Amino acid sequence: MTAPLVISMPGNEGLTKALADRISGDACSLETHRFPDGETYLRLPEILKDRSVALVCSLANPDSKFLGLFFAARAARELGARRVGLVAPYLCYMRQDGRFKPGEAVTSRYFASLVSGAFDWIVTVDPHLHRYKALSEIYTIPAHALHAGPLLGGWIKQHVTQPYLIGPDEESIQWVSEVARICGAPYCVLHKERLGDREVRIAPGALKPLGPATPVLVDDVISSGRTMQEAIRIANAFSTRRPLVAAIHGIFAEKADERLEREGARLVTTNTILHASNQIDVAPLLAPPTGELMKA
Repeated sequence: MTAPLVISMPGNEGLTKALADRISGDACSLETHRFPDGETYLRLPEILKDRSVALVCSLANPDSKFLGLFFAARAARELGARRVGLVAPYLCYMRQDGRFKPGEAVTSRYFASLVSGAFDWIVTVDPHLHRYKALSEIYTIPAHALHAGPLLGGWIKQHVTQPYLIGPDEESIQWVSEVARICGAPYCVLHKERLGDREVRIAPGALKPLGPATPVLVDDVISSGRTMQEAIRIANAFSTRRPLVAAIHGIFAEKADERLEREGARLVTTNTILHASNQIDVAPLLAPPTGELMKA
């Protein structure tokens, strides 16, 4: 049987190569550029006929990426690919999972419909499942949501001496409690009051002086970073040790990474989104389901 073909969309080359190596597949990139009017040009490799294909594309800042990804999926089918799947380490458009004000677009459902129409399957890491219990509620193709908490906990256990885990708000308790269990560390969760889209107030809750412990602030995703920025300030008030911020998805919008580092924090993320803070590889997590789906 011909080896599976793992194709990188721009910016995903490293993860694509690591993933292909783990499933004994071939890795390649496609040719792409923008025309002067902003339209996208794509050229896929001429080795697609009768092959199982996976396109790798982390969908942070999705509006500039998705149309090219959609075109690549359609072209792969026309060029003879047997199956076309999507490996999206970060999956976008999960936030709007309901209509909270009259007239709002429920974009999570619309985006799921687009992806389900273009691909045979999707694999992702820790999507924002808040009101949805599973991706299958909105995706009509096989949709695998993997969990990177154990990778985060394993990294902290190996690299941090005497960690004390801190969740920046009540919503983070599911992540903090699991990661704390894996690395055998105590934890607590701060209390957040949201004052607006970009303004929050954080209270220390049950946090006490940490002594020699290293504060490790844990969350699944850092976007604007405003909540985490306030949480770092509290951690600094309760500890003399440099805080570590550990997250699965580092979006770092509006230069959030620079703001967090100015507060004195060290940043560690997985490579679901390419960033200088990437220390934890999700290829071992992605490989088993991706390999099985590409054999089908």
